[in-house]
Parts: sequence; C-alpha cells; structure tokens
Amino acid sequence: MSINTPVPDYELEDTIELTTAEQVRAISDPLRTTILGLLHERAATVTELATAVKRPKSTVAHHVKVLTDAGILRVVRTRRVRAIEERFYGRAARMFYVGLGRSGPDGEQLPPDFNDFEVAAKESTPAYDAGQLRSFIRHARIPEERAAEFWQQVDRIIHEFDQLPRAGDTTYGFTVGLYPILDYPTLPPPADEGD
Repeated sequence: MSINTPVPDYELEDTIELTTAEQVRAISDPLRTTILGLLHERAATVTELATAVKRPKSTVAHHVKVLTDAGILRVVRTRRVRAIEERFYGRAARMFYVGLGRSGPDGEQLPPDFNDFEVAAKESTPAYDAGQLRSFIRHARIPEERAAEFWQQVDRIIHEFDQLPRAGDTTYGFTVGLYPILDYPTLPPPADEGD
C-alpha cells in the first residue's frame, strides 16, 4: 500500500454511536473485533478475512453477517469473478462507541461494551515478556469538565493513529483510557505554614 493511500481504501463515517443491544453484542466478540481491526486497513472479502484470521470461511461469513446486520459493516464494492459476484466489506465508521447512558432510544438497557484494557492486557503479554511494551499510568485529581477536555485531545490522537498508512511487518496495539477511581487516596488540605 502506498504511503499516500488513504486508510482505509473506502469512504466511511468518522464515528457512529451504537444504540441497540444487537450492535453492542456484535462488537463484543473477539473475532469480530479482529475483523473490524483488519478492515481499518482496507476492504476485504470473506475469503481474505478467513485467510487472515485462519478460521473457516463459513465461520467468518457468519461473523461478517452479524456485523453487517448490525450496521457495523457494509459492502463497499463488488467485482465479478467468473459467474460469482465477490463482495468487499468495509466498516461503516472509523470508530464505534456506546453512549455513556447505556440505554437505547427506546429505553432498552444496553449490554456493557467489552473492556479494552482486558483485551490489551492479553495482547500485550508477549511484548511485556520480551521487554517491548511501552506503557505508563498516571493519576490526576481534576474536575469532570477537565477530564472531558483532555479526552477530546486523546480522541484526536486516536484518529491520527487510525489513519496512519499501513506499512512494515509488525502490527502495534494502541490502548488509552480515562476512568474515575472513586477510592483513590487524597491528601488532606495543606496546613498553614505559620502554624
């Protein structure tokens, strides 16, 4: 893929809010999230996806159907191969998110999204063992509005990472998070120095 080729190689929305239980369940399966990750690079057929994930074509076709029915994947182009029309699937958006309210427009309670940190912990173990994991954790006592502003900056970096041209032989994971810790210790107010 050329350095100047847009990633992915098809048009898609920037973000889509997931508003139904069907959508949240669709992205909560590890194989389906892998398929979504592969489609960040370019559109692909079920056969290409099955080859990439080393799973039977029928299994991958089922997962692609679940994602398509949920509006998360769509056919972005087709080509005729002999008498068969081959479909290339792409993501409907770069990013999907579950609204913080966790209920759909009809009041339906949405299931929890999967925990990105749990996935990242499993994926990153070999890199940690090999001394190749770059990570850090920091804590800051800040107002909720400031946390929201900070997350907007992080969101821009995530979008930049998503659009990097695909090259090289190694895939890198990038995980970020911002979460409240309700029981984190807090220092008492400083004592007056004159006391």
